[in-house]
Amino acid sequence: MPDLPIPQDAAEAALFSECWDAVLSYADLCTSGSLAANELATEAFALGMREARDTDPAAVRSGGRRSARLPMIPLLLTAVRNTAAGWETAGVGHKLDPDLRLWLNSEKATRYTGLPLQRPVALRGLRDMQEADAALLWLAEVEALPLPSVGRRLGLDASVAAQELEQVRGLFRDRCHRAHLDTPMAAECRSYARLLDAVTRSAAAETPEDLSRHLATCVQCAEAAACLRLHGGGLPAALAGGVVGWGGLAYLERRRRAAEVRLGAGRPGTADTDGGDPKEGAGRGRVLRHGLLGAAVLISLVALGVSMMPMGGGSDDDAAAASHDDRRPVADPASVSPPVHPSATHTASAVPSASAATGRPADTNPDPEPQGTSTAPAGTGDRATGPVSASPSPTHSAAATCRVTYDLVNQWTDGFQATVSVTTTEALSGWQVGWTFRDGQKVTQMWDANVSQSGGRVSADSADYNRSVTPNGTLSFGFLGTWSGRNSAPAAFTLNGDSCAQG
Repeated sequence: MPDLPIPQDAAEAALFSECWDAVLSYADLCTSGSLAANELATEAFALGMREARDTDPAAVRSGGRRSARLPMIPLLLTAVRNTAAGWETAGVGHKLDPDLRLWLNSEKATRYTGLPLQRPVALRGLRDMQEADAALLWLAEVEALPLPSVGRRLGLDASVAAQELEQVRGLFRDRCHRAHLDTPMAAECRSYARLLDAVTRSAAAETPEDLSRHLATCVQCAEAAACLRLHGGGLPAALAGGVVGWGGLAYLERRRRAAEVRLGAGRPGTADTDGGDPKEGAGRGRVLRHGLLGAAVLISLVALGVSMMPMGGGSDDDAAAASHDDRRPVADPASVSPPVHPSATHTASAVPSASAATGRPADTNPDPEPQGTSTAPAGTGDRATGPVSASPSPTHSAAATCRVTYDLVNQWTDGFQATVSVTTTEALSGWQVGWTFRDGQKVTQMWDANVSQSGGRVSADSADYNRSVTPNGTLSFGFLGTWSGRNSAPAAFTLNGDSCAQG
C-alpha cells in the first residue's frame, strides 16, 4: 500500500484536510471491511494527488483554457473508483463490495472510462467548466456544505457565493446541454433533443406524454434531463450519479447526513456565527501552525474512526441503497483537528494507522457491510458510528462482574479521542456503560454505542448490532471529546449499574 504524498505547501495541506473524509467515505462504500476501506482510500488518494499535480490548474488558467480536470473531491472520488477497478483486475476483488464487483464487470462501468463522447453528461459537463466554478457547484450541491463554508474554502464572500452558485448552475446546464447534443445518439433521441431542452427550462412546463415515455426507457436522455432540470431538487443526484457512478446516491446521502452533523453537533461554545463548518477556520489555522507534515496526520485513526457510515453497497438504480442502514450515522470530521498518536512522540505520520479499526476478514463475513462487534476476544468494533437515537433499555445481568480499560488514544489542544473496553464474566443481551468525567470533559461523538451525557456523568448504551456479549467477552466503543485545563481519566465506571474495576 503506497504512502500518502507529503503536502507540498500550506494550501495543499488544507486541501488534504478538506478531501480525505470524502475519499474515505466513498471507499468505505466500495469495500467489505474498514481495513480494506482505509487501504483503498490511501491508494486512491495518492493516485488522485499525482493526477492533480500533473494537471496543475494554474498552468491551465494562465493559458486561458478551461480546466483540464475535475475539481479535487470528484477527481479523488473517481480515483477511488478507478483504483477499485484495478483491484478487481489484479485479483484482489474479494476486498470490494460484491455489488460493486458486478458493476465493474458490466457495461455500466465502461461508460465512465470509455470513449469521451459516450461518458455520462454530468461528468462531461462538470469537467468542461472552470475548476473554481465546478468546485462551487460540487461543494454546495453534493457535499451539502453551507454557502458561508463554501465561500471560505473558495475565497468568496457568503453573499457573493450565493449569486455565483445561481450562475454556475446555469453554466452547468449549458455545458450539459452541449454535451448531450454532441453525444452519438439514435434518431429518436435526436428528435427529442430540442423538446427536452425546452421542457426542462421551466418548472411550470409540462412534459408531453411521448417524451415522458421516451425518458422512461432511454437512460441516456433521462440522465441528460436530470442535468438540464435545475428545479425540483434532482441536481445533486444527477451530479453524484453522473460523476461518481456506482454508489453515487449512497454517497450523496452520506454527505448530507455529515452536513447535518456539522450543523447540529458542533463542539460546545464553538458554533460558527455564519452557519458554516464548526471550527473550520481554527482547523485550518491549526494545520498551518503544525506545519505541512502535521496536516498529513488527517489520515490517521480519527479520520477512519469518524468518517464511516456504511450504507450498504448497491447500484445507483436502487435509490433505497442511499438510506438502507440507518443504525450507523455519520460522524463529522470537520469538527476535530488532526490528532497526534502518543506513540509517534508528536511526530506526524503520513500513513494511516493499521490499528484504526479491527475489521473481520471479508472472506469470512457473510454480510458485506461489517458491523461494530462485541466478541469473546478483546477488540474494537470495525465501524465508526456517530450519535443516534437512544436504544432500548439494556438487559441487566445479575451480579455481573466486569473490568474496564480506558485508553486515551489521541489528545490535542482542545480535543481528544478515547476507547473504552469492558470485559464481563457473564453473558449480556444488552449493556449500558457509565462513567463520570472529573474535569468537565464533553463527549461530542461516539461510535459502536449511543451516548447521553448529563453534567459529568456519561452513559453509553449498546447499539442494535452489538447488544450481545458472550461470557468472558469484551465490548468496546470509542468516542471523541473536548477538554479544557485538565483531561484526567474518568472514574466510577459501571456496567448495567454495577461497579467495574479499572485496570
